[in-house]
Amino acid sequence: MEKLSPHQNIIVRRYKKGKHEDHGGAWKVAMADFALAMMALFLVLWVINSSNEQQRAAISGYFQDPKAFEEGKRVPSKYVIDLGGSPTTSNNIAVSENIDPDNVLQADEIESMAEAIEQRRMQDMMAKIQAQINASPTLSPFKNQLLLDITTEGLRLQIVDQTNRPMFDPGSAKLKYYSEDILWEMAPMLAGLDHRLSITGHTDASRLSGQRDEDDLNWGLSSMRADSARRALMEAGVPKEQIAQVIGMGDTAPLDIDNPDASVNRRIAITLLNKKSEETVEGRGSAEYNFVNGEEVPVDDNRTPVINEAGSLLEQLRKKRERQDNSYDNPPNKQEVFW
Repeated sequence: MEKLSPHQNIIVRRYKKGKHEDHGGAWKVAMADFALAMMALFLVLWVINSSNEQQRAAISGYFQDPKAFEEGKRVPSKYVIDLGGSPTTSNNIAVSENIDPDNVLQADEIESMAEAIEQRRMQDMMAKIQAQINASPTLSPFKNQLLLDITTEGLRLQIVDQTNRPMFDPGSAKLKYYSEDILWEMAPMLAGLDHRLSITGHTDASRLSGQRDEDDLNWGLSSMRADSARRALMEAGVPKEQIAQVIGMGDTAPLDIDNPDASVNRRIAITLLNKKSEETVEGRGSAEYNFVNGEEVPVDDNRTPVINEAGSLLEQLRKKRERQDNSYDNPPNKQEVFW
């Protein structure tokens, strides 16, 4: 027997039978997509056939912008730019995610909040003006005559008379030198504020005994004194466009109601108008006018002018005025003393 080498290699040959390759399940995914698309197609066809035009527009809008619907109802789009998906005719409004649509403020609530904010601004402004008055060497000696308060028209600053320190001479509209200093000191402070000014003149109730109401000179005197204050403020830097109105009130609004002849009733009031009062003043000249019989009357005034009608009150007054002995052209009594 032949001896084999201990290192002889033994080779074993084995053969495998061939099998088909595994194709996987990709065809199942494609089949599912096709079935889903067919189902969606038939669903759309059924919806189109069973709905009207309005319902189809709502369905189309929902699929383009689902947030346009809440609980089955259409709501305004929450996007600044609406690309046509929201089925709504409302203006597009940017809405914060933190805002509850059910708690939107009404117009009167917004107006009340605006008034409260402006009231707070007026209070802060009053505190600043009061601090400036106390710190001013010119104004601090007269701080007892400078009254600050907040009214429905705005922040009011009143310069009142005292028995030994009047603003004007009796019956005169010329400012005392210290009254002019007060206005000149306040002018830069008022000019720096974003508010228009209403300047009002007031007198006490003193008048000559037996004087008729229609001859009351306090009306003209209060107007001239208010205008003197206006002139002093403008000379010190207040611009013309900041002056909203200059009014003479006579003795109709006394500061001391129980004592209408008191010296404190003789005063000048400077009011920093709030927005509402400023709009009221500006709106006085907004009416449209036309000319009827040579007179200027409102467009919606259908009354017939009576200025030239015989026997009318205006005709009687005109004739009285044209008489040679009328009281209008007579010079006033130089000894008259009034406030």
